[in-house]
Amino acid sequence: MVNARTYPLWRDLAMSEDLPKEALKTVIDALCAPATRQGGFDDQADRWREEALKAALPALLTRTSGKRLRGQLLVHVDEKTLATLAADGAVTAADVPAILRHRRVWAGLIAALARHPGQVEAAIALLPRLPGHEVEQVVRDWDLDRYTRGTGAAPAPPVPPELFDAVLEACLTPLAAYLLHPEPKEGWEGPGSAFSKDWSLELGGRAGWAMLARCPERWPQLTAHPVFGAAVQHLLLDQAERQALQDARLRAADPDGADVPAAPAPALSEEVLLACLPALCLSELADLPNPQVTARRTLHHLASRVRSNPRLAALAADQLHTAADALVTRGQLLTCSDEPGSDHEFDGPVLRLAEDLALLSANPDHLAGACAQLARLDQPAVVSPTPSRALVRVLDNVDPDHDRPARLLERHYEHRRVQALSTLAANPHTPRTAVSDVLKGLHPAELAWIAEKAEGPDWFLAAAAAVPVPEDEDDGVVRLVDDDELGKHPDPAAVLQSWLDSPATGDVLSRSEVYRAIVKSRYRTLEHLRQIPAEEILAHHEPEIALQTLLEHCGRSTVRWEALAAAVNFDYDDTEITFGQLLNSLESTPARARTS
Repeated sequence: MVNARTYPLWRDLAMSEDLPKEALKTVIDALCAPATRQGGFDDQADRWREEALKAALPALLTRTSGKRLRGQLLVHVDEKTLATLAADGAVTAADVPAILRHRRVWAGLIAALARHPGQVEAAIALLPRLPGHEVEQVVRDWDLDRYTRGTGAAPAPPVPPELFDAVLEACLTPLAAYLLHPEPKEGWEGPGSAFSKDWSLELGGRAGWAMLARCPERWPQLTAHPVFGAAVQHLLLDQAERQALQDARLRAADPDGADVPAAPAPALSEEVLLACLPALCLSELADLPNPQVTARRTLHHLASRVRSNPRLAALAADQLHTAADALVTRGQLLTCSDEPGSDHEFDGPVLRLAEDLALLSANPDHLAGACAQLARLDQPAVVSPTPSRALVRVLDNVDPDHDRPARLLERHYEHRRVQALSTLAANPHTPRTAVSDVLKGLHPAELAWIAEKAEGPDWFLAAAAAVPVPEDEDDGVVRLVDDDELGKHPDPAAVLQSWLDSPATGDVLSRSEVYRAIVKSRYRTLEHLRQIPAEEILAHHEPEIALQTLLEHCGRSTVRWEALAAAVNFDYDDTEITFGQLLNSLESTPARARTS
């Protein structure tokens, strides 16, 4: 047991140039043995020992050549210190077996070893032992002192080309292997899958793209690589222009940055873009199971590539048209179900399909089919919310146009259907009659949106303006007003009932606003409350609203109170029952009073 107060002595001895070779083992044993006391391990003393050992390590490693003694030293060193020592040359490739007996490989060790020319091959040999998501860190964290380097200090040496190439290949290998033998992830084919939009999950390649982004001068050669060429082409099509746009936005947002042009130059030259065309249509994924889901995701991914690289629309027009036709046919993407769909979510599949076909297709039948699917969607529920007194007090410059139908349509992204229709109308191959048929069934607010905000051909705008409007038809907006305005109406209760009867109560984005306005109104009646989902009454609003009603229905009946507790034990995704149905279920329960 070493006296803790002597650790500074052992440290100074280890760092002394006069220390004889015969004393090395004793000094190392003293600095490596865990600190103990009569009661067991001594935490405080062991921290002093670690500090003394850390200070003495460079000198000890320089003077110690025996594998056992070096291993005894290295086992007590943390990863950061080991990487620093390896970068300084105190730890070498010969020490790696001793290090790996007690810990796994990490990126910092490989980068530190590779700083010395004679150890680059040994460092590369360690790459396969790294977890896949850490390989790129070897290059990313190459500069160990990038955050602590002082002004005037020498910069880090460049990454050895052999190491860079090895890391690049290791990062591209998973995607290259996937493209040779694509396999869907578990659950990907489900219609409600979170990954059902495109192939970004399988073709993400973050590490591969991170490495490619560091060598744009090599892109022309890498696209023709016999092994990794396809992977490089996919990554460039998916990532290059997006990254360039993101970088341009960051530079533009920097107040100290130089002036940035509004339209940055394309990241891919036309030569590179043409070299990527073999990968454009994702032919490697054509044979995956479940053609409907496969085709839908592939079509959307293809459209995303064209949106990121607009020049593809001209460079590969025939290729895109052929691919779109094949995907629609193979996946039967325009097959309609028997029931109309509600698809006003921000990224509904019908809306995405219409927008993608408007961009990619030249087939009039397919474009007309996309129009027909838009026509089958439910009408939007356009609600003007009750004015917020708190908001009015805070904001003295409320937009005077906030209550216009076109603006209200955008509150919950319900303008997406008519926006997709205007995109289809801009495609010269879309039959005008198909577009006109959809226009005839649009909500008045959607027609107002076209008049105010749509960007489409003149014939489309004229056709929308010419849609006949019945004289007795209003603008289709359910306007929720406060009690002051309701009091001016001859029958406020009838107004509340009209809100409940409106399509807004069938829309998941609007119904809570309607229910909240009714519950908070002093003109509400029990009949109004009975039509509202029980959860809205009991959980989302003040419990006093239902308190008296429940007291009257349950009274002194233990059975009814127990039935109430069982009835309200619902989750948010359960089938909703109305407050009236809840009360009816209590009334059907025998009112047996508690006996004492």
